[in-house]
Amino acid sequence: MEEKISRTDEQDPLAVIVGKNITRLRRNLNMTQLELAEKINYSDKSVSKWEQGNGVPDIRILVQLSDLFNVSLDDLVREHSEKEPVTPKRERKLKRFIVTVCSVGLCWLAAVIAFVLGGVANYALPQDVNGLWLAFVYAVPASAIVIVVFSTIWHWKWSRIVSLSVLIWTAIACVYLTLYVCGIVNGMWLLFLIGVPLQVLTLFFFVWRKRPRAAKD
Repeated sequence: MEEKISRTDEQDPLAVIVGKNITRLRRNLNMTQLELAEKINYSDKSVSKWEQGNGVPDIRILVQLSDLFNVSLDDLVREHSEKEPVTPKRERKLKRFIVTVCSVGLCWLAAVIAFVLGGVANYALPQDVNGLWLAFVYAVPASAIVIVVFSTIWHWKWSRIVSLSVLIWTAIACVYLTLYVCGIVNGMWLLFLIGVPLQVLTLFFFVWRKRPRAAKD
């Protein structure tokens, strides 16, 4: 049977916060103190002590608990109100993904609006408005920029690499197609050669950042 959780004024505030979070997350998984203790290879008395705020698990155990509960370490040690439940990693990733998709969608909405307005102008003005389809071409590098920004903020490594590569080549394609619409064609394919060193530099940058620094003597 689980011990009743009690708090005293002499307890460490951090221990109390961690204890509350462990209790809440354990109960969300319908897990007893004994079951939790078995999963992290500890005694149920230790779990009971932590939940009562009479001690804080060491960092190794906190990492185990964060993986088990599918939350971050910050979620374990930060105080949460009843209206602010601990958010699992998957739910947080889903929200970030939705924000990114909606932001990319705004780029394409802007492209549609530009295309429609251009079409209206095409019928209203005596001269033709050529290259309206370029609005959708420009939406691709714009979307790549949005993904690069969010990937940098949220540390999505591979998404950042791919979006940067897409940005390089689609930006060059935009220049090429714009010149094509303007009737400038000869030799313009050479623009794509610019993308080769840019792509190499991009890959080199991420590989170089990944390399561990040499230990100082």
